[in-house]
Parts: sequence; C-alpha cells; structure tokens
Amino acid sequence: MEWKRFGFIAFIIVALFSIVVLIGQARDPIPTIIISMAATTISVATPLTLGALSGVFSERAGVVNIGIEGMMLTSAFFGWFGAIYFNTILKFEAMPSLILGVVIAVLAGALMGLLHAALSITFKVDQVIGGTVINILAIGITGFFNRQLFFEKNSIFGGNVPHAPGTLPSVGQVPFLANVPILSNLQPIAILAIVLVFISTFVLFRTRWGLRTRAVGEHPRAADTVGINVSFMRYVNVIISGCLAGLAGAYFTLESVPSFEPLMTNGRGFISLAAMIFGNWTPLGAWAASLVFGAAQALQINLQFYRELIPPSLSLLQYPYIVGLTPYILTMLILTGIIGRTVSPAADGQPYEK
Repeated sequence: MEWKRFGFIAFIIVALFSIVVLIGQARDPIPTIIISMAATTISVATPLTLGALSGVFSERAGVVNIGIEGMMLTSAFFGWFGAIYFNTILKFEAMPSLILGVVIAVLAGALMGLLHAALSITFKVDQVIGGTVINILAIGITGFFNRQLFFEKNSIFGGNVPHAPGTLPSVGQVPFLANVPILSNLQPIAILAIVLVFISTFVLFRTRWGLRTRAVGEHPRAADTVGINVSFMRYVNVIISGCLAGLAGAYFTLESVPSFEPLMTNGRGFISLAAMIFGNWTPLGAWAASLVFGAAQALQINLQFYRELIPPSLSLLQYPYIVGLTPYILTMLILTGIIGRTVSPAADGQPYEK
C-alpha cells in the first residue's frame, strides 16, 4: 500500500510541475522553470512539513492534536512581536532580532503545547475538544493583543504598526550552498524543516526515546508495566509538538512576510494534519504529502508569471482563486481514503488511567 501512496504523491507533483512547464516553456528554459517550481514547493511546504511533524510526535505518543493551527497562529504573532520589540524598543540589530523572534515563537508554541498536554493528560479533557479550545484561544489572544499593542493610541507603539526588521535571508549567502540551484533560494526555516524530517525519523524509529514514544501511543498499559512513565512521555512529546508548530508559526511572519494578519495561517494547521494522516503518521510520509500541497500552492504562485501565456483552452488557470482551491481539493480527496486506509496509533486519543 505504501508504494501506491508514494506513487500517487509522485504523480500529482509531476502533473502540477508539467502544467507550469508546458505553459512557461515558451518564454523560459525548462530547467529554470523546474528549479523555480521546486524551490517554491519546498518553501511553501515548510509550515505544512513542520505542522505535520508536530502532529506525528503528539499522536505517536497517543495524544490527538488538532490544535496545531492555533499553535501556529499564536507563535506567528508572538514571534513577530518579539522581533519588533527587540528591534524597535531595545534597538537590537535586524538579524539578532529575527533570531530572537524565532526563539520566542518556538517558546510560544511550547506553552500552547503544554496547555494542550495539561488538558488532555492531566485533566483528561476530550482531546478533540482540547485542540478546538487551543484554536479558539489562539484567535482570541492574537486578535486582542494585536489591537491593544499596535492599534491603540496609548500602546507602546503609539498606534503605528511597525514591520518586523525584514525576513530571514536566503541560505544562498553560505558559500557551499550558493551554487546549489534549489537550496540557494531557500531560507533557514525551510532548510531546517527538511533536516528535522530526517532527525525525527531517526529519533522515532532508531532510538530508545522513539521506541518508548511509540509504545505509549500503541499500548500504554504494557509500557507502564515495564516501567515507562506514560504521562511524562506524552507530556514531553506534546510539548515537542508545540515547539515544531511554533517554528511553523515563525515561518509566516519572520521568513515569509514581515507582518502579521489575523488568521494568517489560513487553515495550514488542518492541512498539516491531512498530510500527517496521508503520510501514515511517519515523518518521511508526512513530508512527502506536504510537498504535494506545496506543489499545489507553487502552481498558483508560478502561474502568475506566465498568466498571459495561458491558452484559451486552459482559461480557468488564469483565475488565482480557482487554482488556489487545489490544496483544499487534494485535502478532501486524501481524507476520503482514496489511496487506501491509514492506520493510526492504537491508543491515539485515549486518555490513560494508571
């Protein structure tokens, strides 16, 4: 079944790339178009990849996490605010301010992860409801602080909404990466997301910690019997999940655009969950599925450069809002199980009574 899954992923990505190549080859060389599509795909798939990894760590430990969207949104705001505060108020240079903003975003995600862990593990709240609480809380917190800190005349910024001190630079400035066509156009969080996919795979499937994590997600009572602290393992993995979602949030305001907009995550957390499910709760599978969604978004972005070249027979591709539906249509198709069943960890979503 896995070969069918990855075959479907490869087919969709090739199809999306082919559309752009067929339209754009009249103006640009094919290798240039492919490199542009690949770089855009990896970049826009970054928050999805990190969000999917966030879900993998939480759900492999037995805690359903639909609060990834809220964790991303909260981290996007507080990372952005932190970068502005260090740069504008404390007069730090742009780069240290951005790095500290990323750290604050990760910490904000960790705190939201801790809240979700407390609700799900200590108080045994229904985990779907707990995740919904996280999402609603994030909307309220970010909306409130956004108004109070930036739009009130007596705020610390006097009613003026400043921008973050730019965005994180591309890694093309690093000598040994400058000549790599695709990587030279990427930024640090995008590169880090790829690295974290392989680190997560190693941790979950090649270390004692990963074995214990999977044990408490599959059969917590058996894990408890051999001396594994089920609550501790679940707490730490949900906090790790929050950190990864926090890094995804930092992407939106510190690597993509230097500003914050309410609800700017735009459902990426839920698409991340779809990628995690389609990837069968594995880091590599989740990343591959994230690249499908990334390619769908890259299609919309790259077609803007070739809009005047689109033939009348493909006139629907001239409307960005129609092409923009592609990731969401793919999400629905994947969640219907069209490529076969996925098997979640046996104890996923089940509170454990010692």
